[in-house]
Amino acid sequence: MSNPSSRLSKLAGHLGLGGASGPKTPRQNNRHELSPTYFLPKAASIEPDAEAIVHTTVNGKVLRRTYREFADRARGLGYFLKSKGYKRVGILCPNTPAFLEAMFGIPAGGAIQVGINFRLKPEDIHYIFGHAEVDLIIVDREYAHLLDGFDPSVRRIIDEDTDATEGELSGEFDDAVRQGLEYDAKFGNGWEGLEMEAQNEEDVIGLAYTSGTTAKPKGVEYTHRGIYLGALANCIESGLAGNSVMTRTRAKYLTILPLFHAVGWTYPWAIVAARATHFCFRKIDYKEMWRLLKVEGITHFCAAPTVNTLLCAHEDAERLPQEVKVTVAASPPTAKLFEDMIGLNLVPVHVYGLTETYGPITKGYFLPEWHNLSPEEMYQKMARQGHGFITSKMLRVVKTTGTDEIIDVKKDGMEIGEIVFTGNICAKGYFKDPVATAKLFRGGVLHTEDLAVWHPDGSVQIQDRAKDIIISGGENISSVSLESMLVKHPEILEVGVVAVPDSHYGERPKAFVTVQGGSNLTGEQVIAWAKKSPHISGFMVPREVEIVKELPKTSTGKIQKNVLRGWVKGEKRDI
Repeated sequence: MSNPSSRLSKLAGHLGLGGASGPKTPRQNNRHELSPTYFLPKAASIEPDAEAIVHTTVNGKVLRRTYREFADRARGLGYFLKSKGYKRVGILCPNTPAFLEAMFGIPAGGAIQVGINFRLKPEDIHYIFGHAEVDLIIVDREYAHLLDGFDPSVRRIIDEDTDATEGELSGEFDDAVRQGLEYDAKFGNGWEGLEMEAQNEEDVIGLAYTSGTTAKPKGVEYTHRGIYLGALANCIESGLAGNSVMTRTRAKYLTILPLFHAVGWTYPWAIVAARATHFCFRKIDYKEMWRLLKVEGITHFCAAPTVNTLLCAHEDAERLPQEVKVTVAASPPTAKLFEDMIGLNLVPVHVYGLTETYGPITKGYFLPEWHNLSPEEMYQKMARQGHGFITSKMLRVVKTTGTDEIIDVKKDGMEIGEIVFTGNICAKGYFKDPVATAKLFRGGVLHTEDLAVWHPDGSVQIQDRAKDIIISGGENISSVSLESMLVKHPEILEVGVVAVPDSHYGERPKAFVTVQGGSNLTGEQVIAWAKKSPHISGFMVPREVEIVKELPKTSTGKIQKNVLRGWVKGEKRDI
């Protein structure tokens, strides 16, 4: 007699669901495998002549590509990879058309993409590409030297980032695209011959590596399904799908957020799904940002609070005639920042997330009744991390028990716990690291290590990273809360707070501060002001305030607390 497992397998086969030797994923009339790659050929089919990409190249030309051209080049890359048998493709580029084309062409060719931070040290870049087992790397000419000494058996394809697609100014990337299109013409079948639809939506589409500030970087596994649902959520939550035939308007997205960072928070696919326009941006230039906002009529961008702070403080800042939706994340923003942004018609879309959640997974939803509050109360509510995205499950805040037992904290806005997630837009795990994956999902939830309170309305508000809480004389001090209080000083621009040893209290906060242009503010004056401030409790007043020219930041503009802690210990400063 057959065992239960065998009988179930046979029954599944009769039902067309596939047994042990059947297909991995059932093909049903009422569903298909989700993959964000499909967005591009679909957009090109609907609006082939719509503007898809605008970019100033390294040879000073303004490049404008339609959705037909965008899709053709991604298709060419897909066939090149498929014909050569490449399976894992690294990307070492800034925000360029080549990076965007690769994000669609790589999965179309049946390969996995690995985009990494070109600001890392060469040894870290080599480690990541080696760990990811890439067999090809697409690299921008400016950063090709970072691969010196890396495994010579791994082929490099250099992108010159010019306006030329053939001839002297073009490069190897353009050659690869052209070879792929020629292969398609002879042996292919257009997009139908590529993998527009994943074989299995739970298959890995790409690896996004963590920063690795305290350990080796980990490769977060992203699936076709996860990116698809993350992109759709961003379309909705950021108001991207606002194209109007009658007014001839479409969303215009400025790619300030690095495409290598958590796959650009899935925005590259969201923009294409909305048939909007990408404005590629090789590096942050605040003067050029203001020019694009004013001249090109940018409608959307993503940026960390510190980037928005410096944008608002720039000499070219002025209130824009159009509303610009700004997705704000990477570190908790202050109420003052939102007040400054709204004054310039930069409307915050406050989100929160991790590399392990494809970027954003929560939103601070603005409620109409908040208009009846005082400005200070309204901006404080806007600074909360909010509720779970439309395609995610509701988030939770749980007690930090250190065990697998998951117990919710009270929704009283006071009890501090850890934010955890479950559901659609949680990553699959860490590549080749089952131990770290098990730790990430301990107790059946994705752990963030971010400490927060849970308000009665169900919204959450971050208090700090667990490692950034300062314990002074038995009192817990949130560095995030103290930073938001200190920036209320009219001459302070940015603040980073970390703990310093104290013989009496154990720890006390130290603030590193940048000031507005022309200010002669001293640390002693800040401390004196803080002692008199009605918003800062006595035990929270920093023992030291150091005025610095610039704060150390990640590639996304997040203040690097680990570097500030190194400064406290006397480590060398690169700024």
